[in-house]
Amino acid sequence: MTTSNEHNRRESSLAQVGIVTKYNFLNYFRARRFYVMFAIVLLISGLLTFVIAYRRPGEILTTDLGFLSTIWGSFVTLVVILSAAFFGGDAISGEFQNRTGYFLVPNPIRRSVIYVGKWFAALIASTIILLVYALISIGNSVYYFGFTLPNEFYLSMLFAWIYLVAALSFAFAFSALFKSSAISVLMSVILLLFVFNVVDTVAATFAGIEPWFSITYGASIITSILTVPYPAPVVTNSFGPRGGFSVTTYTAPVWEGLVILGVYFVVMAALGLWLFEKKEFTS
Repeated sequence: MTTSNEHNRRESSLAQVGIVTKYNFLNYFRARRFYVMFAIVLLISGLLTFVIAYRRPGEILTTDLGFLSTIWGSFVTLVVILSAAFFGGDAISGEFQNRTGYFLVPNPIRRSVIYVGKWFAALIASTIILLVYALISIGNSVYYFGFTLPNEFYLSMLFAWIYLVAALSFAFAFSALFKSSAISVLMSVILLLFVFNVVDTVAATFAGIEPWFSITYGASIITSILTVPYPAPVVTNSFGPRGGFSVTTYTAPVWEGLVILGVYFVVMAALGLWLFEKKEFTS
C-alpha cells in the first residue's frame, strides 16, 4: 500500500513538473523575452555573416574548421551566458519581486517541483536559442564548404549545451539568493562574462595556478576542441630580455572541462533549490 502511494506521489510530482514547465515556457513568449533573445542571436550571426561575405577574409575561409572556429566559436559562449541570464536569472527572484509566489507556493505543490519545472522551461528555451545559432553557423559553413562538417564542431555543440546546463544552474542559484530580478540577472552576467574570465587570467598569468575552480575555464573546451591538434595543457612563453618575463597559459583537457561543468551543475542546482526551500515569502 505504501509502495503504491509513493508511486502515485511520484507520478503526481512528474505531472506537476510538466505543468510548471509548460506554463513557464509559454510565459517566455508572453513576456517577449524569447523574441528579444532570438533577435540578439540573429543580430550577432547576421553581422558575422555580412562581414565575412563582404570582406572574404582568406585566413577564415581556408578550412571549414577554421571558419566554424570564427563564426561559431567566437560568440557561442556569449550566447550561452545571455540565454542563461535571460531565462534563468530571474526565474526564482521574480516570484519574490512580483509576489507571484504568494499565490503559487500555498497550493498543494512542492517547492522542488516549482524549481525543477522552471529550470526545465529555461533549459528548453535556451536550447532552442543555441540551436538557432548553431543552424545559422552550419548554414554559413555549408554555403562556403559544402555539406560536410568536421566532427570537432559536433563536439563543440555538445560541450556548449553542457555549459548551458551548468550556467543555468548557476543563474538559478543567484536567482534564489536575491529577491530582485535585476540584481540576480546582473550578477549572473557579470560573473559569467567578466569576473570568472579575469580570475582565469590572473590565476594563470600572475599566480601560475591552473584555474580548475572556474566554470569558464571548464567551458573553454568548447573552443579548444575546434583547434587541431588539441592545445597542450600548459604552455609557457617568455618575453623581454633573456626571457625575464613569462606567461603561462593553461588549457583544460576535455575530461577535466566536463568534470568542472558537471560539478558546477550539481552544486549550484542543489544550492539554488536549498535557498528556494529556505527562503520565506515576506513583505
